[in-house]
Amino acid sequence: MKVIFAGTPQVAIPTAESLLAHGHEVVGVLTRPDAPVGRKRIMTPSPVAAWAQSHGLSVIKTTTVDSDIDATIAALGAEVGVVVAYGALLPPSTLKLFEHGWFNLHFSALPLFRGAAPVQRALMAGESTVGTCVFRLVQKMDAGAVASRRSFNLTSNETAHSLLERLSIECADQVSQVLADITTGNLKLEEQVGTPTFAPKIEIDEARFVASDSATANFNRFRGVTTEPGFWFLDGFQRVKVHSAAISPTPVTPGVLELHADAVHLGCSAGSLILHDVQPAGKSSMRAIDWMRGRHS
Repeated sequence: MKVIFAGTPQVAIPTAESLLAHGHEVVGVLTRPDAPVGRKRIMTPSPVAAWAQSHGLSVIKTTTVDSDIDATIAALGAEVGVVVAYGALLPPSTLKLFEHGWFNLHFSALPLFRGAAPVQRALMAGESTVGTCVFRLVQKMDAGAVASRRSFNLTSNETAHSLLERLSIECADQVSQVLADITTGNLKLEEQVGTPTFAPKIEIDEARFVASDSATANFNRFRGVTTEPGFWFLDGFQRVKVHSAAISPTPVTPGVLELHADAVHLGCSAGSLILHDVQPAGKSSMRAIDWMRGRHS
């Protein structure tokens, strides 16, 4: 089929690669505009834009799809649209451009965790499984009928970054299979059943260590916000980001940092967190034990 692909981050690329591998023609790519990256804030194309350019594909960079963008998309001659983490809503006029509509790969078991951060919210909630769905886009957010579902067990130490990376690879062919069903006339759509839950973007204050929470709750929060926006705590007035951590039953006074068996523990209401790697504000990442010793000195 002739496909227009809409996506922005690295996790969208395996699906795009799968479309090509399964013989589909990607006639164009819709992605977000270049954005500043790194401390020097260098304007950089999105990973999907860089991928598309390396394959010689037409690229449309925008966060707002208007009538002019609609006309540009329509001129590409696609039969169907595919979306993976594009990062912007498509208006009703765009959803009507193609005979077969638009299909979105979403990283949750819909109607659970509709929104921008389904994997992050699932980890923060302590879920032991996560789903992926391919659904037909409608005007209401993540509410369309589902064409394909898969389910995955989570490991106890997966973070949002590592889990999204795994799902993007293991589900790379999921959209391609849906397009095959369209081609053969075997597409089956099921309306979503159940009470929706929502997964809005993670705000920085939600990523903060909470001394009155248990070690399990804080570790789940750490998993869900790593690597972005990043789990953090205050040491005095200094913000310290945590890059690597583990859960421990060792009791430590909530909110207090202590050394136990040559490891840094951060006390919670029940148990503690072992801090492996941290990054104080304005500095590079370092071993927590080295930071702790320097802090005492």
